[in-house]
Amino acid sequence: MAAYGTDEGFTTWLAEQGYTLPDGAPTPAVLRARGSAYVDGYEAFWTGTRASGVVQELAWPRTGATMKCTVKIPDDVIPPAVVHASYRAAWLDAETPGILAGSTSTAGSRVKRQKVDVIEREFFDDGKAEVGGGPSFIDSTIDGLLSQFICDAKDGAFMWTLGNC
Repeated sequence: MAAYGTDEGFTTWLAEQGYTLPDGAPTPAVLRARGSAYVDGYEAFWTGTRASGVVQELAWPRTGATMKCTVKIPDDVIPPAVVHASYRAAWLDAETPGILAGSTSTAGSRVKRQKVDVIEREFFDDGKAEVGGGPSFIDSTIDGLLSQFICDAKDGAFMWTLGNC
């Protein structure tokens, strides 16, 4: 299984964020693979191309990639933001199994508000998912981490969740 980061890095990230994996969650390696696959769903919007072409399992490292449309990223680098976004996606999948597979929910079946013990969270409707529209928006933190590698046709920054700048 190809995945960004390491099991130890994921465990450290969880601790730094104050998160723990729920009982019965898949192994860190499985969660990292799921998180990495979700993150790579953004690839169509990123600058550059896979450094090793079609034989490369993951979208990073990339050749010709830039950050915020101007800062060149070395061809052999996987940005920490990509790794952290994959860790966050992995944790979200552990907390809510299947959340990364947008096709598993049916219209009107998404949770609007969820309460577990004393913790309560509310979700906002991100609109109708469209085929070919990229990964389903599930988390503003992931979107924010990954949006810095996206440029629009005018070489301006592009915020996927907010539309054109």
